[in-house]
Amino acid sequence: MTTNPFYNALFAIAYIITLVSLVIQGPRLLELPEQSIFYLILALSVLVLSVALIALLFFYQPILLLLEGKRDAGITLFLRTVGVFAASIVLILLFAILVHF
Repeated sequence: MTTNPFYNALFAIAYIITLVSLVIQGPRLLELPEQSIFYLILALSVLVLSVALIALLFFYQPILLLLEGKRDAGITLFLRTVGVFAASIVLILLFAILVHF
């Protein structure tokens, strides 16, 4: 992409609208019930925003450490972040299973 954040955001929006438009046309061609395009645009927009925020949370500090020449500290921080995130997912899944039964 470019170094201009406005262009990058515009490209992301264009991608989202294009993808959602294709998803909307599929059910119409298959004669399935119609859905509002706004729900799909919103869902994909939230997904993109979430990915961006998670990328910031997971990669910003480790990359800064790498750029400062602290390779091991950067890799360790990233792996610990992923590890804590994975452990949290496991705990949430276990809680969901226990509550369900």
